Amino acid sequence: MRKKVYVGMSADLIHPGHLNIIREAAKLGDVIIGLLTDKAIASYKRLPYLEFEQRKEIISNIKGVSRVVSQETLDYRPNLEKLRPDYVVHGDDWKEGIQSSTRQLVIETLNQWNGILVEVPYTQGISSTKLNQELNDLGTTPGIRLKRLRRLIASKKIVRIIEAHNGLTGLIVEHTQVDINGEVREFDGMWASSLTDSTSKGKPDIEAVDITARVSMINDLMEVTTKPIIFDGDTGGKTEHFVFTVRTLERLGVSAIIIEDKVGLKKNSLFGTDVVQNQDTIESFCEKIKAGKRVQVTDDFMIIARIESLILKAGMEDALIRAKAYIEAGADGIMIHSKEKTPGEILEFCQRYQHFTTKVPLVVVPSTYDTIYENDLADAGVNVFIYANQLLRSAYPAMLNTAKSILTYQRAYEARENLMPIQEILTLIPGGM
Repeated sequence: MRKKVYVGMSADLIHPGHLNIIREAAKLGDVIIGLLTDKAIASYKRLPYLEFEQRKEIISNIKGVSRVVSQETLDYRPNLEKLRPDYVVHGDDWKEGIQSSTRQLVIETLNQWNGILVEVPYTQGISSTKLNQELNDLGTTPGIRLKRLRRLIASKKIVRIIEAHNGLTGLIVEHTQVDINGEVREFDGMWASSLTDSTSKGKPDIEAVDITARVSMINDLMEVTTKPIIFDGDTGGKTEHFVFTVRTLERLGVSAIIIEDKVGLKKNSLFGTDVVQNQDTIESFCEKIKAGKRVQVTDDFMIIARIESLILKAGMEDALIRAKAYIEAGADGIMIHSKEKTPGEILEFCQRYQHFTTKVPLVVVPSTYDTIYENDLADAGVNVFIYANQLLRSAYPAMLNTAKSILTYQRAYEARENLMPIQEILTLIPGGM
């Protein structure tokens, strides 16, 4: 009877290193590939480019692979205990770093039935990081970008979105990463905010910037990024106009639009009841959602309903009633909004929302209650966390201070410590040299 050989891999970007490991594993027996699910991969790094079934189709047709099973977590033990392989084969590049603890657990598990860990020398000259960079340089297509938000929501504990209002801020969202104890953190996508779009043009946040101008900004983002975009649709306008907005955004490859259940001249929600703001009727807003869903071409585009009941002091019960109605009307997500400085009412809504029979992804924008951590909201049932205006709000004070410094000292020298070196600004944008 041939030996069983287990190989765990992501198999997103197949390269000679993967083929070498499979070839060496096949020398030992029948190769079972434990293919990491999207969720398992996204738990420690970026979402894979290819969906699980696409990766499975590719890996199943590689010579030497006997069968493919899904590996639901980074932890090999559930699959190992079920399959009890004679060998586990892996590259020798996991002895240090984030995977070292996983390696130790594999060794301890194999010892239970005298299984053996075989480590294949790392294939020189292959860099997954470089391959990923080259793919980013190639860009993406509207169809791939459009699907990505739904995949992220299905795969990650929480999807982290931040606003971008021009190509430069888009590049910041696309490339900024931090490594915290081996965990790489980055933003999953961009929020095309009406507030920051308007403010960056020196106009008030009252829908003064029309959809044509805002689509132009979307094109700027798309030229330099690959991550999904959520569009701030304000009230969505008249239902007859909203359907054309949906068609335009879907065609461009935008992943979602969020519309708020208000009518009349748009005022920023954070004014609350300090200014006159009128909430739409449930029936009217539901009709707008239904109209938008009817004109979609794909199942990938998302219409997310933003509930203003807590902002307008209509109460928790009203917010919950509206959430149920909007879901029934076809909303792909619910955004619950608050301008309180503490997250109490948001957490109460989340807790009561969990008892709904039918739920859709839950979205929050913690601009005022910004002391709460992402994981706390995720534990409460939140799926998408939007940092709605922080990049613009941080840029303005920096530019204002520089302008004041130049006026004060009548030269730029004193502002130098707050500025990028000229050489860096010249080379900041790819192709600048």
